[in-house]
Amino acid sequence: LSPDSRRIGDSQVSKSPVVHPTKNEAFDAIKHSLADWAVYTSDRAVVAHGDSLNLVKQMPDDSVSLILTDPPYHSTKKANIVNDRAFREDEAFIEWIEKYTQEWQRVLRSNGTLYVFCSSRMSARLEVMMSHYFRPIAHVVWTKPNEPGFDGWKGKAKKESLRSWYPHSERILVFEHGQYGAMEASRRSPFGEYLRDARKKCGMSMHELTEVTGAYGKVNHGGAVANWEAGRNIPSEEQYNKMRDALIATGKIGEMPTYQDVVRPMSLSNDVEYTDVWDFPSVRPFKGKHPAEKPVDMLEHIIQASTYCNDTVLDCFAGSGSTAVAALKLGRRSISMEIEDKWIKRIVDGIEAASDDIHNSTQEKATQKSNSVSELSLFD
Repeated sequence: LSPDSRRIGDSQVSKSPVVHPTKNEAFDAIKHSLADWAVYTSDRAVVAHGDSLNLVKQMPDDSVSLILTDPPYHSTKKANIVNDRAFREDEAFIEWIEKYTQEWQRVLRSNGTLYVFCSSRMSARLEVMMSHYFRPIAHVVWTKPNEPGFDGWKGKAKKESLRSWYPHSERILVFEHGQYGAMEASRRSPFGEYLRDARKKCGMSMHELTEVTGAYGKVNHGGAVANWEAGRNIPSEEQYNKMRDALIATGKIGEMPTYQDVVRPMSLSNDVEYTDVWDFPSVRPFKGKHPAEKPVDMLEHIIQASTYCNDTVLDCFAGSGSTAVAALKLGRRSISMEIEDKWIKRIVDGIEAASDDIHNSTQEKATQKSNSVSELSLFD
């Protein structure tokens, strides 16, 4: 480990929330840091060409809200994916990903989320290593239930020759800031830890803060505040704002983060996939397809659940640029990093097409609204 790494140990606490720059300020700071490598820049997206480990080191601290990335799997040994065959030993690959993990911990905001695609064969070792820097919160199995003829090597493999279960599924490791396996529950949640420290600094008890929100518990005297500090659940935005106003009013604490800067988003419902087993079909072969291309609807599912509007999404292994397209379609910003020349044009073309679609959709809605107003005025 490098001397300046922030590996979580017994003597360290998780990353505490801070009063972040605005989303516009943070995105502008990222654009400035990557200006020398940027091949495309707009007010919503940046595409940087080069080795992403070097690129991410240029980025400012606490600048992105979601890291959604698909590094080489190593175990698949594909010749058409850069660095998939770069490491002779598994440990060398894990050490390489650890260098990224250190940087991801630095650039990810305190309420951000990290999603990393990986193979089933490497997922356990990667998750153990990464848990020294982040708190694991999910281990998603992507089943890839494709139709016959579109199931890759699964359909072609000689089953009688298999010496283990065929590794058809892929994994998505999901992390937040915080400590894994900590005895104190509050240390598992950056928000819980921050709320506890702010409350104690202001000299307020859990019960007093509960009085402010009216969120009384049926069992514990601290009410909902006790659960929030323990990281069991989160307050609503209205409840947080009431606590924020009450704590600032004591005069013992200055500015506090907004709700969207302190509470990690997780938006799920019965209408979307909410378990940790996903059945999105993989991308069918086509001319110009990236060998590791992920379905846009699956990427949108992740981004919709784990970001707020206008948040910035970072992909260090952009490939086809699908993550950027998904982010822009949902009203988020994107940072794409790619080392291979041949994929840069497709990333930029995809971003420009998505931007045009968004612009046209906005114009169409504005026209419809204008027409509706005109129609109403005729009958006033």
